Amino acid sequence: MGRLFGTDGVRGVANADLTAELALGLSVAAAHVLAEAGTFEGHRPTAVVGRDPRASGEFLEAAVVAGLASAGVDVLRVGVLPTPAVAHLTGALGADLGVMLSASHNAMPDNGIKFFARGGHKLADDLEDRIESVYEEHRTGAPWERPTGAGVGRVTSYDQGLDQYVAHLIGVLPNRLDGLRIVLDEAHGAAARVSPEAFARAGAEIVTIGASPDGLNINEGCGSTHLGQLQAAVVEHGAHLGIAHDGDADRCLAVDHTGAEVDGDQILAVLALGMRERGVLRRDTVVATVMSNLGFKLAMEREGLRFVETAVGDRYVLEEMKASGYALGGEQSGHVIALDHATTGDGTLTGLLLAARVAETGRTLKDLAAVMERLPQVLINVPDVDKSRVRTSTELAVAVADAERELGETGRVLLRPSGTEPLVRVMVEAADIEQARSVAGRLADVVKSALG
Repeated sequence: MGRLFGTDGVRGVANADLTAELALGLSVAAAHVLAEAGTFEGHRPTAVVGRDPRASGEFLEAAVVAGLASAGVDVLRVGVLPTPAVAHLTGALGADLGVMLSASHNAMPDNGIKFFARGGHKLADDLEDRIESVYEEHRTGAPWERPTGAGVGRVTSYDQGLDQYVAHLIGVLPNRLDGLRIVLDEAHGAAARVSPEAFARAGAEIVTIGASPDGLNINEGCGSTHLGQLQAAVVEHGAHLGIAHDGDADRCLAVDHTGAEVDGDQILAVLALGMRERGVLRRDTVVATVMSNLGFKLAMEREGLRFVETAVGDRYVLEEMKASGYALGGEQSGHVIALDHATTGDGTLTGLLLAARVAETGRTLKDLAAVMERLPQVLINVPDVDKSRVRTSTELAVAVADAERELGETGRVLLRPSGTEPLVRVMVEAADIEQARSVAGRLADVVKSALG
C-alpha cells in the first residue's frame, strides 16, 4: 500500500478512493495511536470534528464520528467550519484531537481527512505513519479492544463554534476596518458564514459572492483558484480590495482596487512590514517555500528582513516557524500562518490582517503590494504522469540542467510532484516572460515524454 497521507492529510475521490470504510478505519487508528503517544494521558479523550460543505462530507463525517466513538472517544460535532476554525477549537476546547473533512481547493468530487493533535497542531510524519500502520493492521484482521457499555464515546453537537472562532479573530486584529468596502469570495465553501460575519464585526462594509454553498458548487469557478468573478466585483462595487478563500478557507488571495491580483508572496510582504513596525515580527524573519517568487526574496533583502526557505507545503513552513521561533510564514498560494494567533494557515485571519493594514496606513493595497516586484513566473501542471520518478529520471535531469544554464542567474527552475494531486508542477522564473514560457513549455513536454 502506498502512503495514504500526502502533504495535507488523506485525499482522494470521495466514495472511490476515500470511502466510508477508510474514514472509519483511519479514525479508529488515530484514536489508538494518539492514545499510545500519550496524548490522552489516561483520561477519556475528546475530539472536535468539522467539515466543509461538500455533499460527501455528510457520510464521511458520519463514518469518522462512528470510528472515534467506537474507540471510546467523545465527539464534539462543530458542523461546517473552516479548517483553521477546527484547529482553533481543538485547542480552545482542550480537545485531544481534531478532524477536518475537506479537500481544500480541489474540485467537489474529492474530499479529504486531516487530523490535528492536542492544541490544534498538525500531526508529525511519524504519527501519520503509525496511524497508517495501525489502520492496515486492523484492516487485515488484527483484533483491537473495543469498549462496550459506558466505555463507548458520546456524540454531541457543538453550536457555539462559529461565534467562538469569530470572537477570536476579532480579538487579535490590531485595528478596525471602518471605512473599507471589501468584496469577499467564499468559494461556496466552509467560510460562507464565518468570513462575512468576521469582516462585518470588524467594521467593514462587505459585498459577498460565492457564499451560497449547496454541497455541489464548492470551488466551482470561484474562490482563490478562480479570481475572475472577484476581480470584476471589486471594480463594479468600487471596493478598496477583495478577499478570496478556497473551499476550507485556509488560503487567502487578494485583489486590489483596480482588480489586479495580490498573491500570497505579496500578502506576506505587506504583513511582514506591518508586523515589523509594531515590533512583533520575531527576529525580523519571514518563512516561505521554494515556490516563492524570486521578487519576494529580493524585496525582503532590500527591506532588511531575513528570508528562510522551506520545502513546499504549509506544514513545512509551520515546522520551521515552530522550531526557530518565527511569527510569520506562508506560501505563494495564499497559505499564510500568523503563529501568534493560529496553529495553521488561516485565510479569514489573513484577509482581516491585510485589510487592517490598509485601514491603518490609509494606503491602497496596490501601493502596499508594490513593495515587491514579481518576476515573470510560469507554472505548468502536467497531469497523468508517474510523479514518483521526478527525482530519478535521467532524461528529466538533463533537461533541467540545460534549462538552468540557459536562464543563468536571472531565473530558476523547479520541478516537483504535487502532494495532493496526481500531477507534476513545472515552475520557471526568468527576467523575460517569453523566455519563462518557452523554457517551461519545453520542460513540460519532457515531463510528459519521460514520465508518461
